[in-house]
Amino acid sequence: MITKAGKNQLRKKRHLIVRKKVTGNADRPRLDVFRSLKNIYAQIIDDEAGATLVSASSLDKELKEDTAFHGNKETAKAVGKLIARKALEKGIKQVVFDRGGYIYHGRVQELAEAAREAGLEF
Repeated sequence: MITKAGKNQLRKKRHLIVRKKVTGNADRPRLDVFRSLKNIYAQIIDDEAGATLVSASSLDKELKEDTAFHGNKETAKAVGKLIARKALEKGIKQVVFDRGGYIYHGRVQELAEAAREAGLEF
């Protein structure tokens, strides 16, 4: 039987394998997703400069008031729209998607599709 700690270790291992192949640069930064049981976070990162360009999460003031529970698909969709809006304001149109070792399903999928619908290309 795999415990929660064991599942997270397996996720981290998958993430390292993906990170060897997926990197962001100034032209096409990396959209990174992290989810916890209660919240979801997204960052757009330039790996060459080692800098976070844009970030959004379910804890942002704009979203925190609108939703009662921050760990569901509706909130993930709102975070996707928010990160896309912030990125487009900074002139970022294309990104590389890094799912963080998570399966492309549920909250991660909702965030990605909402970001695409809001104008990000990946």
